[in-house]
Amino acid sequence: MLEQLHRYIWSYDASDADAAHSYWRHFLQIVVVVGRDLMDGMITLRAMSLVYTTLLSMVPLLAVSISVLKGFGVHDQLEPTLTNILAPLGEQSVEISAHIVGFVDNMKIGVLGALGLGLLIYTAISLIQKIEAAFNYTWRLQNSRSLMQRFSDYLSVIMVGPVLLFSAVGITASLGSNQIVEYLNTLPYMNDLLRLMGKVLPFLLVIAAFTFVYMLVPNTRVKFRSAFYGAVIAGVLWQVSGILFTSFVGGSTSYTAIYSGFAIVLVFMIWLYLSWVILLIGASISYYYQNPEQLKLEQIDFHMSGRMRDQLALQAMVNIARAHDKQSDLIPSLENLASYQQAPMSALKRMLDALQNDGLVQVSAQNPPLYLPAVSLQRIKLADILRSARAAEDDGQTDSCQSDAAVSNYLKELEQKLEAQLGEESLDEFLTRFEDDSGHEDSLV
Repeated sequence: MLEQLHRYIWSYDASDADAAHSYWRHFLQIVVVVGRDLMDGMITLRAMSLVYTTLLSMVPLLAVSISVLKGFGVHDQLEPTLTNILAPLGEQSVEISAHIVGFVDNMKIGVLGALGLGLLIYTAISLIQKIEAAFNYTWRLQNSRSLMQRFSDYLSVIMVGPVLLFSAVGITASLGSNQIVEYLNTLPYMNDLLRLMGKVLPFLLVIAAFTFVYMLVPNTRVKFRSAFYGAVIAGVLWQVSGILFTSFVGGSTSYTAIYSGFAIVLVFMIWLYLSWVILLIGASISYYYQNPEQLKLEQIDFHMSGRMRDQLALQAMVNIARAHDKQSDLIPSLENLASYQQAPMSALKRMLDALQNDGLVQVSAQNPPLYLPAVSLQRIKLADILRSARAAEDDGQTDSCQSDAAVSNYLKELEQKLEAQLGEESLDEFLTRFEDDSGHEDSLV
């Protein structure tokens, strides 16, 4: 039964543009892969890290936000908004919101001085930086934003984000005002429609917020459709988990008896952790939806043999060189290079890092970053490429392993014979030798 289900799910290739699209099997593939990522532990580990950073950064972040909100005259809505966000905590949401607002009110930004204000903003920005690092890991991105990009993007989130949030809450609250409700109730069928909107609107606001985060935070271009797809599923999980968590808090009294006054803090931390897990799951769903080819690759039990290292490194250098010489339309980003070789991006990235460390390739500053030859193709020797591939992730471990002198000498002789066989042939000569008259790339694969 399980084997038939596995064959049914994975017989469909979501990356095949010619195949009839199956939304159901595509969704099941994403669920399987994201579930496996969740079981691997990195999502939960980063969620725990974000809980710690959130606890440190929450009050400074709200303090900076309030200084902006005062200019719009909506800073008085802070406590009601926090109470709505923490609604799954039940009656304790009011107490927690009051404590947080009390801490924020005790912070006098005007008397902090330049150094104190700088530290305050840094603490607030550190949370967004940690969120970006978690999202970049989900999207298999190695490069973060530059310092200037971080300053401008993070500051815009801190300044504009609260205004949008409280504006949305204000619109929601205005729908519940007596005058508006009394007028609309006089219209036909509006009573049922208003009741439905009261239930649907918070869910739509959560989806809109998640979509905004999934598009803005990762250091790459995330398509709206992918971000929205992940936001819808994460929004459903958020609402369902909120209902279940409210039932858990309302029906359990043992934790209060055990932890006494600390129970409210414990419940708050658990809800924070669950919220971050859901947010990261949605980001992972967006990634796999935008990169369906990775679904198949994630199913491969990929082991890096010596031959596989040589193949990945040499083929990557060939693709980078051909793109550099305008002999190929392939854009040499990590995603495209991995897709061309049908290899996991994590495995190919290790080979590209080794080539970069040995001065054979370099990374452009654009987004997404592209791989370029670090020197002319005539100066890149095939022997250098294979040497980089074989020494990738070595970190001096070869010398730390004990071996007889005869074994070490034989391996050195074998490596010297291989380099002698390759001679001084350059990557440029290799491309010229195997380039067919039609200009196709088939002979290089």
